[in-house]
Amino acid sequence: MRMTWQSSMNPLRAAGWLAVAGVLVFVDSAWAEEAASTLDTGDTAWILMSSAVVLLMTPALALFYAGMARSKNVLGTMMHSFFLMGLISVQWAVIGYTMAFGSDVGSFVGGFDYAFLAGVGGEPNPDLAETIPHSAFMAFQMMFAIITTALISGGFAERMRFSAFVIFSLLWATLVYAPVCHWVWGGGWIGSMGALDFAGGTVVHINSGVAALACAIVIGPRLGYPKEPMVPHNLTLTVIGAGLLWFGWFGFNAGSALASDGAAANAFVATHLAAATATLTWCLAEYVARGKASVLGAASGAVAGLVAITPGAGFVGPMSAIAIGAVVGPLCYYAVGLKQTLGYDDSLDAFGVHGVGGTWGALATGIFASAAVGGTDGLLYGNPGQMWPQVVSIVATASYSFAMTFAILKIVDALVGLRVADQDEITGLDLSQHGEVGYNL
Repeated sequence: MRMTWQSSMNPLRAAGWLAVAGVLVFVDSAWAEEAASTLDTGDTAWILMSSAVVLLMTPALALFYAGMARSKNVLGTMMHSFFLMGLISVQWAVIGYTMAFGSDVGSFVGGFDYAFLAGVGGEPNPDLAETIPHSAFMAFQMMFAIITTALISGGFAERMRFSAFVIFSLLWATLVYAPVCHWVWGGGWIGSMGALDFAGGTVVHINSGVAALACAIVIGPRLGYPKEPMVPHNLTLTVIGAGLLWFGWFGFNAGSALASDGAAANAFVATHLAAATATLTWCLAEYVARGKASVLGAASGAVAGLVAITPGAGFVGPMSAIAIGAVVGPLCYYAVGLKQTLGYDDSLDAFGVHGVGGTWGALATGIFASAAVGGTDGLLYGNPGQMWPQVVSIVATASYSFAMTFAILKIVDALVGLRVADQDEITGLDLSQHGEVGYNL
C-alpha cells in the first residue's frame, strides 16, 4: 500500500517540480531578455570605435613627443608611450580597473570586485553604463589609463633609465591614477561632491601634468640645460602626432558620453571648436611675443585647446568652447615659458600644456557649464556655487598627484636609480637604453 501511494505521488511531485522549474526558466528568460534589451547596438559600436580611436592617441603622443626630442632620443621617447600600451593594459585588467571602478571603499578607492576582470563580461553594468557591455566600458577606460600614464613622460624625456620608467609607471598607474579615477568617476568623494569632469580634466590632465612637474623637479634638468640649445629634431613627426591626437580626441571626449546621442555630438563639436580656437590664439600670442607664428606653436595650441575642453566637453555649448579655447592658447604659451624662468626642465612641456591647460579647463567648466547642455549650471548661468567643487577637485588632485609621484620617484631611485649615467645621456637613450638608433642614414 505504501509503495502504491509513493508511486501515485511521483508523477505529482514531478509535475510540481516541472512547474517550479518552468517558472524559474520563465523568470530567468525574462531577466535575460530585459538585460539584453538594455544593450544598444549603436551605443556599443560607438564605444568600441571610440576605444580604438583613443588607443590610437598613444602612438600619436609617441610621434608628438618624439619629434620634439633630440634625434639621439627619438626611439627612447617613442618607447615610453608604445611600451605602456602593453604594461598598463595588463595592469588595468589585473588590478587597475577594479581599484578605479570596484565597489567604493571609503570614497577613496574601489574594492576588488573586478580583480582579474571577474564579472566583467558582455552584459551591461547599470551602475556604470546601461546600454553597453561592461567589457566595452572597461576597455574604453583602459585606453584612458594608458595615455594618462604616457603623458607624464614628457616631463622626464631624455634622462630616465628605462628600468626606472617601467617600475615608476606601474606604481603610478596603480597608486595615483586608479584612486583619482575612482574619486571622480567611480563613486568616490569628488564625484559625490558634484565636481564636473566629463572626460578627464582632473583625472587625466591635471593628474599627469602635475606628476610630470614632480618628475622634472626630482630628476633634475638635462645635461647642459638651459645653456645648450635643445631644439626639436623633427617637427614633421610632431605635427603628424598633433593631427592624430586631434582626431583621437573625438573618441576621448565624445566617447565619454557612453552613448551615440546628442551629448556625444555636442562634445564632438565643442572639442573641435576649442582646439581650433586655441590653435589661433597660441599663434597670435607667439606672433605678438616673437614676431613669428611657428608650426610647433600651432601644434601645441591645438593640444592645449583639446586639454582645456576635456572636462567641460559634455557640459558647455559651442560658443563657450570657443571662449575656453581662446583663453588657453596664450595661457599655455606663457606657462611653457615659465620653466626657463623658474629653472625646471619639463622637457616636452607636459606640465605647461596638460597641467595648466587642465586646470583652466576644470575652472572654465565651473564657469561655462549649462544645464541646458548637460550636468548643472555654472557661474555664468546663475550658479556660482559650482566653482567650489571645481576648485577643490583641482587642489586635491594636484596635491595628491605631486605628493604620491614624489614618493614613488624616491622609492624607484632607491631601488634601481632614476637617472641614466652622464655618458649614457650624452650618447642618447636610443643606444644606451635600447641598443638602437632612430636614423641610420
